[in-house]
Order: sequence, then C-alpha cells, then structure tokens
Amino acid sequence: MERLVQGGIGTRNIRLGIGGRYVYEGIPWWVGGAKRVGTAKKPTATKHAFKLDCEYVKKNNPGGGRRRGRGVGVAFKAAIAEPKAPIPTTYEDPMLANYVPVYVMLPLGVVTNDNVLEDREGLEQQLKELHAAGVDGVMVDVWWGIVESKGPQEYDWSAYRDLFQLVQHCKLKLQAIMSFHQCGGNVGDSVSIPIPKWVLEIGVSDPDIFYTNPNGIRNKECLSIGVDNRPLFHGRTAIEMYSDYMKSFRENMEDFLESELMIDVEVGLGPAGELRYPSYSRNLGWVFPGIGEFQCYDKYLKADFKEAATKAGHPEWDLPDNAGESNDTPESTEFFRSNGTYTTEKGKFFLTWYSNKLLIHGDEILDEANKAFLGCKLKLAAKVAGIHWWYKTESHAAELTSGYYNLKDRDGYRPIARMLSRHDALFNFTCLEMRNSEQRPDARSGAQELVQQVLSGGWMEKLEVAGENALARYDRAAYNQILLNARPNGVNKKGPPRLRMYGVTYLRLSDELMEKTNFDIFKTFVRKMHAEQDYCPEPEKYNHYMYPMVRSKAKIPVEGLLEATKPVKPYTWHRETDMSVGGVSGVLADILAIILCIFKQRRNQD
Repeated sequence: MERLVQGGIGTRNIRLGIGGRYVYEGIPWWVGGAKRVGTAKKPTATKHAFKLDCEYVKKNNPGGGRRRGRGVGVAFKAAIAEPKAPIPTTYEDPMLANYVPVYVMLPLGVVTNDNVLEDREGLEQQLKELHAAGVDGVMVDVWWGIVESKGPQEYDWSAYRDLFQLVQHCKLKLQAIMSFHQCGGNVGDSVSIPIPKWVLEIGVSDPDIFYTNPNGIRNKECLSIGVDNRPLFHGRTAIEMYSDYMKSFRENMEDFLESELMIDVEVGLGPAGELRYPSYSRNLGWVFPGIGEFQCYDKYLKADFKEAATKAGHPEWDLPDNAGESNDTPESTEFFRSNGTYTTEKGKFFLTWYSNKLLIHGDEILDEANKAFLGCKLKLAAKVAGIHWWYKTESHAAELTSGYYNLKDRDGYRPIARMLSRHDALFNFTCLEMRNSEQRPDARSGAQELVQQVLSGGWMEKLEVAGENALARYDRAAYNQILLNARPNGVNKKGPPRLRMYGVTYLRLSDELMEKTNFDIFKTFVRKMHAEQDYCPEPEKYNHYMYPMVRSKAKIPVEGLLEATKPVKPYTWHRETDMSVGGVSGVLADILAIILCIFKQRRNQD
C-alpha cells in the first residue's frame, strides 16, 4: 500500500510498511548514514570533502594549526565524496513526523568583550536544565568584534571553543551565527559589542563605509553594502573580510564540525544579523512604530544609484529627499502617502534598485559561506526581519525603508527565498509569536498576515523555513501562536503534516525564563513542538537529513529573482493550534489582548 503525503516543502512518498510503519522513500541519493552528535576530537587532518594544500600551508602559515594567529592558514581543495546508499526513515510512531525541534538563543554576552566565557558554572547548570526539558540545541552569536578585535586576520577563537565544548558536554546541538554587526542599539540588546576597533578606525577617515541616512547621520552597526567589493580594509573588501572570518572559523572548529555538533551556520547579512538595511535604530532616536529612513546616502551607494539611473536613461534622478524622518507616519510624507512618489516611475525604479542591492549582497556573501563550509554536514541559514508595522497600509513604508519592496501587488519576500534556494539555505523569519490584536491600532500591524505570506513564499520556493520570536515572551498565548505557525494546518497523526517549519529558536535564555512558573510553561511548549513525542537525538528520524554541503547552484539572474515578485495566494492557516499549551486562545485571547493594549496605551499617556 502506497500513498502520497504532503510534506513541508512538497510531496513525499510514504509507504506503509511492515507492522504498520511509515517508510519515507524520498531521500536524496547523496545522503549517507546518519550519526548522532558525538564528542569532538581534535582532528589530525581535515576530513570532510577537502584535502589540505600543504604547500600553501607551509608558505602562509609556518606556525602550523594554531588556534590563534594571522590569516586563515589553510587552502581547501574539493574532493569527491563517495555517495552511500540511502537509508529510509521508518516512523515507529507516525507522530514523530510532526516533530519540530526547539533551540534556545544564548545570552548576547555569553562571551564577554574580553573574549572570556562568562559564568561557566551557571551556564552549564542552565544548559543541563534545557537538555532535561527536551530542548534540542542552542544558538549563539559568534561576534566579529570579539574574535577579530586585535587586528586584521588576527583571530582568537578560544572562548568560543570553550563554549562549544560545554554545549557538547551538555548533549545539545548548536546553531552558530556569524555576527558581522554590532550588539547594541536594537530591540532587546542588553550588552554593547561593537564591530572591530580597527574597522571603526578606518571609518574615521572614510565615514562612508557606514550606512548613512538622508541627513548624513552614520550608522555604525555594520558596514554599508556599498563597500562589499571595495578593497578599503587593509587591502581587503568587506566580503573578503567576511569570507576569511568564516574560513578561519571552519579551520579552528574542525573537530566540532566533524562531530556534527553544529546543525547550521546562520550568516549575518546586516543589522541584528538580518538581511535588511538599518532603517530603524533606537540608538539614533527611532521609536516604534516609526516608518524608519532609507539608508543609502553614503558616497558609494549614491554613486551606484546615479550610475544605474544614467544607464536607465534618467541621469537627472537622485535619491529620495521626500521620504520623511524616522518617526514619521506614512501619510505625513510625500513619498509614502496615498498615490505618493513610491507609485511613480521614479519611485519604483529607486525601490527596485534599493531592494535588488540587498538581494545581491545576500547572494554574494552566502556564496562565500558555501565555499567556506563546503563538505561540512550542516546547512546555511539567513535571517529576515519581521517588519509588521504599517503592513496594513498601501505603502508598507517600514518594510520599504528596510529594503523589503513588498506591496499588495508585489511580493518582496519570495525573491529572497528564491535567492536562498540556490544555496540550499534555511529561511529564518522572526515575529512568530505576534498577533495583530496585541499591537497598537495606530501601528496598522499585520504580523499574522506577514508571517503567513513569508512562510508560504519560502515553502513555495521549495525552501526549509525556520523562525524565532522577536521579543522575549513567557505567556501561553505567545507559545500557542508560535505552535500555530510551526504547523499551520496542525499535526497529521498518520505521518508528515502538510506544512511544518524546519525548526524554531526561542529568544532567549535568561534568569526570567528559568523561573519555575515560566520554565514549567516553556517545558510544555517544547513538548507540544515535539508533537507530544520524547526528545529525539537523531534528526533523521523526523526527516532532517544532514549531508555534506555541495557547491551552490548556478547564480540566478536578478531578472529571474524578480519573477518571484508576482503575488501568490498564501497557504491557509488554522485559526488555532491543535497542540495548545493551555490558557485562553482564539477570539477570547484577541479580546483580552486588545483590552491589555488599550490599558498600556492609557498608562503611557498618563
């Protein structure tokens, strides 16, 4: 007996086998035998699908495989891995096919500015409690400003090696973020970790390496995409710096990669690690729900736009000067108001250029990440921000200033998904916990519709989609909303659900989370995410296969990416999750949220 079961990103063959077990038959030919996460052993040689270029090593790294030092030190040559026969998945309990793994973000300052692992004993206790609660793993920012703080290509990974060993000891898996941005200035930032000092010093003589608003205010959270390919950093371009960093990470974490501790590497692509412009920054006075500001007024992006406009036959066009200021509303600006500049030929040209620059930026850096981790058994990931305010207006102003050219008649997210598809990267989206009724009415928020649109677009582009909550929440209503988004059509008691997220990362580990009442609810949430199944240490049992990373597919022309701007109807969502953690839900939850929102507004006014 055979049947087709709709899976998370397409149709998969499931055969009803001996003893009523469901057997998955859609495994790619290159998937070999799966392994559990084991104990990392210091490698004597690189063992993935690579061979060491010994002459290069002798010439460029005479000190050998030091954990600290200048340069990457290793040149990798691709080797052909022998494919193994596929091993079908057998669902001993069909409900296991509904399992969504849960990861927890570690504190932002778990490694200090002095490159020291903070409170090892306290952290170890918390990690053990997470493991006991069934949590699958943790996520951590690997800060550029800490590791390469001493000088160009002077990397010190020692504190992160200590941290990774601790995570492994506590039997958790790991998601590592290549954090090429500063910590501080964004919602939820509790510590300050700037980008490397020597990079900031270059910005003293050339401030245009930073994103710039229409008034000339520089944002030093991260480097402008205008310098992606300009050799302004001691002879290296920005992308070359990011690439060298990732290659050094791969070299110095080889033993952890070999043991399959890491399940994915999220590549930082902008402020807060997200693929966007820093259009809204609390450090520069932004207050929710301000529309934000375009961030393309450094000399490099200004020249790029002028060149593009000239090629299009409009050398007279300049960057917008009528889009208002950070805390304006759409209708108060000439650019975003009804029938405003954004609807004109000039406005459309600018917004296309602005958003395309973001697509190209993400694609080029992910291509370098793919080269750096070629042969490793993990996935790449990229994060996209949940800009939910002003979603229910014509202009979607806050999304547009962030670089997401998303309107009622134009999908701004599916082109990103299509770009990610060539790298087989995870599409990580935020604000999974939010409901419209919790937001200020004047913000015109559409958090629920936004999540539905973005996740649907990812699935339609055949991507694995992951996500996280945007703000720390400990209440049942937030958990129930995340559960709904993780399986929008509920569980399937006979096998894989129609739609299922690849994983959810909870923000974040804290003393407040570990308080008994909060942690008891969180443990219930984890159990429900696992579809009432026990913690499963073998991801292949719930259809998560890890195979050696292969080279990214051929580059997709921008024209091909923009074909995905055509709006499509999103998948349908159930109104409520069928795996509730309890508490009020549905209409009653919305009514209570509206009452609470009104109460908070009046209290703030008083």
